[in-house]
Amino acid sequence: MFTGIVEEVGTLVAREEQTDAAQLAIRARTVLGGVALGDSISVNGVCLTVTGVEPGADGTGVWTTDVMAETLSRSSLGAVGAGDPVNLERAVTMQTRLGGHLVQGHVDGVGEVLHRTPGEHWEVVRIGLPPALAPYVVEKGSIAVDGVSLTVSAVSAVHDPEPWFEVSLIPTTLRETTLGTRAAGSPVNLEVDVVAKYVERLLEARR
Repeated sequence: MFTGIVEEVGTLVAREEQTDAAQLAIRARTVLGGVALGDSISVNGVCLTVTGVEPGADGTGVWTTDVMAETLSRSSLGAVGAGDPVNLERAVTMQTRLGGHLVQGHVDGVGEVLHRTPGEHWEVVRIGLPPALAPYVVEKGSIAVDGVSLTVSAVSAVHDPEPWFEVSLIPTTLRETTLGTRAAGSPVNLEVDVVAKYVERLLEARR
């Protein structure tokens, strides 16, 4: 479980393609503090398992993780390559402050940045999303975009054939996450509020 509060932006340094998976090597600093094999780290909103760690001399290190074909095909990780920046967050503990919202690290779909509107103190970003996810996104609700916990500031009609939502990014988010450089056309991982999915399931059972 995560909160959607990105701890640092790491760098993908190597990608090894395998028969039905890929191994990623990511350079990081903060998220490697106290890390152990088997721990979970969110990479652009995808919960991945630490399979190896190589400490560096400059305080950074490189950790590895295996990503199966299912994850590669259902998230934007299928398209990342060496040199790409990635949002990183360690799994929460019982002592962690829940600064964002409950994020599972299970991507529901891939959206696309449609356009950005700069403001004096923030930037409004409109993101297109798969129609099947539109009912779960509500104004003033929470959504994780590439692992970043955000508040929805506007939404399209629920039955719009090309649904979208908007988020307003403050300077800290623009500076400290990859969302500051996601240009129009860029894919982004989306995870909707898990509570909405449970409510829908319960209503289906009652019917």
